[in-house]
Amino acid sequence: MLRSALGIADLEHQTLDADCWRVSSGTAGVLRLLDICQDAAPTTAYLLLGERCANDCAFCTQARNSAAAANLSRVVWPEFPSDRVIEATTAAFVAGQIARACFQVTSGPRCVERTRQAVSALSSAVSMPICASIRPRTLDDVTALLAAGCERVTIALDAACEHVYRQTKGHGWKHTLALLRESARRHPGHIGTHLIVGLGETEREMVERIQEMADLGITVGLFAFTPVSGTRLAAKEPPPLAQYRRVQAALWLIVRGLASASAFTYDARGCLLSFGQDMNHLLEQLANGEAFRTAGCPGCNRPYYNERPGGVLYNYPRPLTREQAREELNALRVALQRDEL
Repeated sequence: MLRSALGIADLEHQTLDADCWRVSSGTAGVLRLLDICQDAAPTTAYLLLGERCANDCAFCTQARNSAAAANLSRVVWPEFPSDRVIEATTAAFVAGQIARACFQVTSGPRCVERTRQAVSALSSAVSMPICASIRPRTLDDVTALLAAGCERVTIALDAACEHVYRQTKGHGWKHTLALLRESARRHPGHIGTHLIVGLGETEREMVERIQEMADLGITVGLFAFTPVSGTRLAAKEPPPLAQYRRVQAALWLIVRGLASASAFTYDARGCLLSFGQDMNHLLEQLANGEAFRTAGCPGCNRPYYNERPGGVLYNYPRPLTREQAREELNALRVALQRDEL
């Protein structure tokens, strides 16, 4: 709960200043820019650049026609002077409170140039990993951001397949996928993407896309679709937790080279039935519960981005306890052994 003199209602009516950056409320707490109460602190400084997005993604609060522009997903983003944010981020990184900074960038005029300047300003102040999640137009844009100080550029697919992309994001699937592939070949180890489970894809479509990204060396940030008031998909249900757990396990195994999607089996609806290995061996590999933590760049935990405090955790923002890991593994085992998933 925010305890700052700056209230939620005030945040919704702020006018963005070119010399200011928006900061997630959880990050603002870690950076001591706000006095807030939180039971899971972010380990990445999440920063937001730009005003209302020129794109109109059906699930996004920053979309052109969204009625919830003060948020990104379920998170509120107050605005602070950029020099103050840089100073606070530097101090938090030096103190070991955060592991990296991540710029979330809305599309609009000069968004790449503004991001390049912001990354350059932050990287000049502190030597820390910086990521920019942005929709670049060309490989030159990606190269410029890396040259400015980005350790990683994230180009979000969000949708696992073309038909879902068209339904939720519109046109641009072929261009975005081609740019991802080209960027990964030109800048190996420095490219990421986002994939959202529950937009309408099958588990098979999601897993096959994950495998392609892993083969290209592209880091996958995995999200559960989260319905948010004010977006076009506000009435859509989030994915069943069992579905998300199966995909999380697939991602964890694939990225570590412990399994290949080509060995997985599915039912007639495209739901995962097996990971191509003995159940006991599977559960042994997943025993520590790490597969069910937030997946993305190193140091990214995104607390409550997809969840409500006290509710079901799609992505654990911290290491699981032994009991939590045991419960999640038992639920996965049951989900894979049921006749109807």
